Amino acid sequence: MTVQSPNPFPQSPVPAQVAFDRRELSVILGLYGRMVAAGEWRDYGISCLRDMAVFSIFRRTAEYPLYRIEKRPKLRLRQGMYSVVGMDGQILKRGSDLKNVLRVLERKLIRAVD
Repeated sequence: MTVQSPNPFPQSPVPAQVAFDRRELSVILGLYGRMVAAGEWRDYGISCLRDMAVFSIFRRTAEYPLYRIEKRPKLRLRQGMYSVVGMDGQILKRGSDLKNVLRVLERKLIRAVD
């Protein structure tokens, strides 16, 4: 005699894909638009992976990204799920509030006026 589970369709682990939601994208694209208007940035790319989502910012299309805005939900309870990573791989800012994390990039907009 064999015992079967009540569910005839076994649950297969489907990898969840991490992505930015509408609110997060509006904050990121708002900053991106201001930097494009200032002439600092020219292109972007979005990658949605199994464990993280990445918004890459480029000065030109055919080069390495200047900055990467990463969302890692597994780090939500530790260091915070959002981080800004520089071109050299150094984490510039990390936290749980996206607007606070992006302030490190907004400082590049502030320039002295003669």
